Amino acid sequence: MKEKLLIIGAGGHAKSCVDVIEKEAKFEILGFVDNNTKSKNILGYEILGCDDDLPRLFKLCKFAFLGIGQIKSPELRMKLFERLKSIGFVLPTIISPLAYVSKHAFISNEASIIMHQALINTNAKIGKACIINTKALIEHDAVVEDFCHISTAAVVNGECKVAQKSFVGSNSMLKHTQNLAEQSVFFAGKNLTWGGGFINS
Repeated sequence: MKEKLLIIGAGGHAKSCVDVIEKEAKFEILGFVDNNTKSKNILGYEILGCDDDLPRLFKLCKFAFLGIGQIKSPELRMKLFERLKSIGFVLPTIISPLAYVSKHAFISNEASIIMHQALINTNAKIGKACIINTKALIEHDAVVEDFCHISTAAVVNGECKVAQKSFVGSNSMLKHTQNLAEQSVFFAGKNLTWGGGFINS
């Protein structure tokens, strides 16, 4: 029997997460928790309550997943992560079977998601509570620290480092060995091509 899983948030990113969770097929989605939606049902799953209902819902389900997206700031994801942990929820990492993850890569087992057609290459390291979005490429020896979002079709080339709490936008590229400083926002379509040091964009 599959363990039940709550999804925290019910926006666009949460909907994309549903598809990955269903495809991975390790959990049964119990429903959504969201403070803002007026819908009662999304993609066939019930809205079970808001954040204040989390202690009650923990009695029904011990696993939860952060379905909140991240662009300018990870603060909401971080706040919810800590609240869920304090209640006792287990926050699993979800990996799409349509992604490629090298057996020599390291991915935190806590609260990250590797989405469809993402590619995580040899000796790459992905921290906790990260979003590696659809078709993103994390090349050999690259490091993506905790609470980062590598967006759709972004490229983090070999030996790059993306420091914690950062966002790398869609179709952007970090050249080999480039580094982003903590809490960077690297906008969609941007290329970082010069060498040396940590960049805070």
